[in-house]
Amino acid sequence: MNAIPQSEAVRRAPEAMLAALRDRFGDRFSVAEAVRLQHGRDESPYPPMPPEAVVHVLDTPEIAWVAQLCNQYHVPLIPYGAGSSLEGHVLAVHGGICLNVSKMNHVLAVNTDDMTATVQAGVTRKQLNEELKSTGLFFPVDPGADATLGGMSATRASGTNAVRYGTMRENVLELKVVTADGRIVHTGTRASKSSAGYDLTRLFVGSEGTLGIIAEVTVRLYPQPEAVSAAVCNFPTLEDAVQSVIEVIQMGIPVARVEFMDLAAVRATNAYSKLQLRESPLLLFEFHGSPQGVQEQAQAMQQITAQHGGMDFEWAERPEDRSRLWTARHHALFAGLQLRPGCRASTTDVCVPISQLAHCVSETARDLDRASFPYTIVGHVGDGNFHVLMLLDPDSASEWDESQQLNRRLVARALEHGGTCTGEHGIGLHKMEFMQAEHGPEALALMRTLKHAFDPHNILNPGKVIPAA
Repeated sequence: MNAIPQSEAVRRAPEAMLAALRDRFGDRFSVAEAVRLQHGRDESPYPPMPPEAVVHVLDTPEIAWVAQLCNQYHVPLIPYGAGSSLEGHVLAVHGGICLNVSKMNHVLAVNTDDMTATVQAGVTRKQLNEELKSTGLFFPVDPGADATLGGMSATRASGTNAVRYGTMRENVLELKVVTADGRIVHTGTRASKSSAGYDLTRLFVGSEGTLGIIAEVTVRLYPQPEAVSAAVCNFPTLEDAVQSVIEVIQMGIPVARVEFMDLAAVRATNAYSKLQLRESPLLLFEFHGSPQGVQEQAQAMQQITAQHGGMDFEWAERPEDRSRLWTARHHALFAGLQLRPGCRASTTDVCVPISQLAHCVSETARDLDRASFPYTIVGHVGDGNFHVLMLLDPDSASEWDESQQLNRRLVARALEHGGTCTGEHGIGLHKMEFMQAEHGPEALALMRTLKHAFDPHNILNPGKVIPAA
């Protein structure tokens, strides 16, 4: 695929540095080609860009030791969690050392009275919720992939529950972060709010490993709802489905999840997940609350959807039925890949104000209908966020170029309607070219100043987020 090649300006680690890493970490240090290739790819469409070596760390002091060494030699350092990112976040564009935190997988504290949990960066969201089962609490941010909490914080992850519970931005209370020169910094508190000083926590959340390496995360927890009910509602057209969501949100109905799938995505999901969903554009809903509250929400929802051609709700009230339904939604990426065997997916997302959602989705679908390759559209439409999956021939430079042009038009459309180039995927490599259009040159210059202040030798995940001046 005609994607971004690995940079010519690869900063090689000197042998003395590699020897120091080998001596310190033993079999947790590797320069094996297979290991390097594994850590040089993610779920993005880019070809592998392997690091020079991989280090598995166990705790915060080990991260600090590696950072000090990389800072001393001016060698890039790329944090790596589960490798599930979609925009090239973990690729070693300038070479360097990959810092794998997946072995930092301990839940350090659960405070049920304050409804918080503190975890190491390598703990995954499923692991945390398994640990919380006996407490009556849960952690709601659910991007689909079983990502690490460190990676989810670094990318400001979102997901299906964001319309009710918010994103990582709202749910991270405090962090332990290692700076580029190896200092260990604590940000935030477990208090529900603070007015003390600059908000460093929010600065690191979403920084994609370019300002510091997240080592520990304290997150908000929520009570398990007394009643949960999920439903599927089909619509004649894409516009009808999206307009229903807009009215639901504007009416203030406290829906927990509301997801959109276009016709192609429904067909792919049926085939991949062995479901029998009606094959037309649909919405997946989930309601949380008391039994009476859930019933009232469902009734209000049905009244709105009926006005837009919504067909009878199909309910999934048993936990196993709900789990199967949402698992199928989370597997929409892999289901889409089956529509064109051997293809590579280029995924992109935008987020717009809810009032602009129907127009933006409809215009995007009309644009994609003229594409030379298949596509699907899915979305967390309750908060104005939707995703496009473009299924490309990996050997076709022309299809890659066409997909990039479609992505540029999609982003331009979102920005024109007051939106953003990414609602949850992050910037990584794929969205850097849109940073100035979204933020303006003055704000981008201020971001560069921050990057230099935090990382003067540009060793932390270089070549990501901030485009070269």
